Amino acid sequence: MAVKTAQRQLKTQSAQRTAHSAQPSLIIEQVFIMKNIRFIKFFTAVNTITFIGLLLGFSQFSQAADLTNTDDIIKQANMASYYAGDDGSAQARMIIVDSNGNKQLRQFTILRKDKQDLGDQEMLVFFSRPTDVSGTVFRVQKQVNADDNRWLYLPALDLVKRISAGDKRTSFVGAHFFYEDVSGRNPAEDNFTLLTTTDSVYRLKAEPKNANSVEFAHYIIEIDKQTFLPLLVNYFDQQGNNIRRMEVLKTTKIAGFNTVVHSKITDLTDHSYTEMQFRKVKYNLGLPDNIFSERSLRTAPKAWLK
Repeated sequence: MAVKTAQRQLKTQSAQRTAHSAQPSLIIEQVFIMKNIRFIKFFTAVNTITFIGLLLGFSQFSQAADLTNTDDIIKQANMASYYAGDDGSAQARMIIVDSNGNKQLRQFTILRKDKQDLGDQEMLVFFSRPTDVSGTVFRVQKQVNADDNRWLYLPALDLVKRISAGDKRTSFVGAHFFYEDVSGRNPAEDNFTLLTTTDSVYRLKAEPKNANSVEFAHYIIEIDKQTFLPLLVNYFDQQGNNIRRMEVLKTTKIAGFNTVVHSKITDLTDHSYTEMQFRKVKYNLGLPDNIFSERSLRTAPKAWLK
């Protein structure tokens, strides 16, 4: 009996020692778990904040600030429209549709060379189809600080006809495009006002400085914010009637330059129109200066027209 009592006391003491020795271990484990939980929460919070910050930062980086200076917008639009590369060539086709639906075709090749960006230019347009205009050549000396010089060579008469500055807003070989549309209107001739800015375009109003030199009172132009190509131009008369429209139907990137390859001008008074399509567009060909001369009107530089 005494022996059994002594054994129970020994078991009790052993159990107490085991319990006492287990308490510090349990406490340590609880502390370790709590610290890890706090660390996980902290790590998750930090990473969430970092991710949001990166997301916001990327969003701000990817969306460039809108331009508000009209001169900057127009300069970039002029550069994108008429000064891609140092020079260029393209084959073009115009389909002219009158108010009765009758169609005519004009096919030609354009050569262009810049003297400097947003500066003076040389341009030649060689007509190949139809036969009644084949051999006709249009030449332009574009001058930023003066009126452009324009000539039209008529092979049937072997005549070089100078196009006066007053005729620049007249039909280009029977099309709805004007002579000025082909070489580009000088932005210095208009006063521009920024009307609205959307997610995709800048919308500006342009009023001619010399109202007597043009057929419109003002025009509204929409310029793509990414490419700076004018996508839509509506012309209005003194009574506010929308009389003429230029619209871009297709663009593509060629040799790194955003390029209009299909456009349309409509006479809204009778709904006749001309579509212009470009193919075989090339840039930075290294065109020599000497081909932009009167000699090329009669003797085309065939090597550059392929």
